[in-house]
Amino acid sequence: MSTASRLRAVEDRRAPIHLLRELTMPLVLAAVVVYLVIGMVTMDVPSNADFPGPRFFPAIIAGVMALLIVIQTVTAVRQWRAGTLVELGEDDDQRRQSDLVVEAGTRARLDVMALAWLVGSFAAFALLLEILGWVIAAGLLFWCIAHAFGSRRHLLDLVVGLTVSSVAYIAFDMLLGLSLPSGILGWGF
Repeated sequence: MSTASRLRAVEDRRAPIHLLRELTMPLVLAAVVVYLVIGMVTMDVPSNADFPGPRFFPAIIAGVMALLIVIQTVTAVRQWRAGTLVELGEDDDQRRQSDLVVEAGTRARLDVMALAWLVGSFAAFALLLEILGWVIAAGLLFWCIAHAFGSRRHLLDLVVGLTVSSVAYIAFDMLLGLSLPSGILGWGF
């Protein structure tokens, strides 16, 4: 690789679009954190609620997510400033328009369909939680997220999702005394 093409590759690695691609997931996660915090702040909590209360676990989740967002953002900015976010070779000039090539030589790209499955499944979960209830809605959410991450064992994913959501429903109801929406499963009872 000539000196001129090396300089061009370093300049290309510092293009703002590369940083923006790396910051897509932290921005999506930040929106989820903001949604959680708004939900916690606007939540009606009875004055006689015992510790840990209904805000405790969402606060832990929001805090951990915020920490991960900061770590991922700092890492992406450092790599972008150092010019190591993208490593190009001479034969990669055509591919650089659509894909990022990571320093180790493997390709990294934004999977738009997976992101759409993730965002869509969380939106559907939020909209259908009261109607379907926790067990069914959370089971379907698990199935959708497994599908977004590439699992093709649909029946197994659905069974695992419904099992985990049922155990969570029982744990919240019996151990914490918090009731989750029962939806269509509770209408006849």
